[in-house]
Amino acid sequence: MRLRRVGGFEITPLPPFNFRLTVRKPAGWDLFTSSEVFEEGTLWTGVREKARTFGLKISSLGTMEKPRVLVEVYARSPVARAELKALRGTLSVCLGADQDLREFYSFAMRDGILKHVVESLYGMHDTQAPSLFNSVILAICLQMARLKRSLEMMEAVNRNYGETIEFDGKQVLLQPTARRIAGLDPVKFAKECKLGYRAKYIVASAKMIEAGFPDIQEIMGMAPEEAKERLVELPGIGDYAADIINPHAGFPIDAWSVDVFGLLFFGKQPEDKREAIDRVKQEGIRRWGTWSWMAFFYVAQDLQNLSKQLGVQLRLE
Repeated sequence: MRLRRVGGFEITPLPPFNFRLTVRKPAGWDLFTSSEVFEEGTLWTGVREKARTFGLKISSLGTMEKPRVLVEVYARSPVARAELKALRGTLSVCLGADQDLREFYSFAMRDGILKHVVESLYGMHDTQAPSLFNSVILAICLQMARLKRSLEMMEAVNRNYGETIEFDGKQVLLQPTARRIAGLDPVKFAKECKLGYRAKYIVASAKMIEAGFPDIQEIMGMAPEEAKERLVELPGIGDYAADIINPHAGFPIDAWSVDVFGLLFFGKQPEDKREAIDRVKQEGIRRWGTWSWMAFFYVAQDLQNLSKQLGVQLRLE
């Protein structure tokens, strides 16, 4: 799909705002899709808003303490002012533009672990997927798999069922829609993308989302407990996956991250990972409380630096 420039707008995030760390996470987490392009401080990516596909060229015009983000918008046909306004609102949420990090940083500087990561990653805002279904695919593919394997599955799903857009001399492959996946045969889907048991849950969740399940904006607007109750209604979404999708409410520990946080909290990796998951999760919530997700998020992005600072070997794979 070829797109042309149809408009643009600015977003003014709350400072501090480190553009590069926010849109290109140190641990390799993409903003919206693994095929987006980041060159010389500019990101080319894409989203869908109200059934329309947009290409986005996002760049920083400001500084850490006086941030300004320019978004140039590309589409197949002209875009009304109201559509641009709605898209601006969506992207502000996705970029975490309204996050006030000052209270978290004040809390973190009094913690022996977090003080190192906030110094290293100062100004990095938490970001949000533009689509609930994108988050569902991520959460299900992360289950019982190392990060490399999870990335391979997600890339296979995008490659087989995603949509390629062309704009401003770049090509970006967008993730598939729930509508596209809802009509698939789970057995064929599993073989094509090497998803195993996960395929049936992704297809079933796609059908439920297409039938009118709350979208990501509605989920984020709910109280943490209510959001989790709704998310676990989706096939294949349990406690861990719900915390991944609605991260502001939880502390997502699985068979791999339990090693990192077990070592941080108790000085050693647990011998029985499955048995230790709940204990490590509860310790993280006890220690970091309402900042549990932000703590997890910052630690996961800064394992190399944190390993050096604390004299331990932390690996989240």
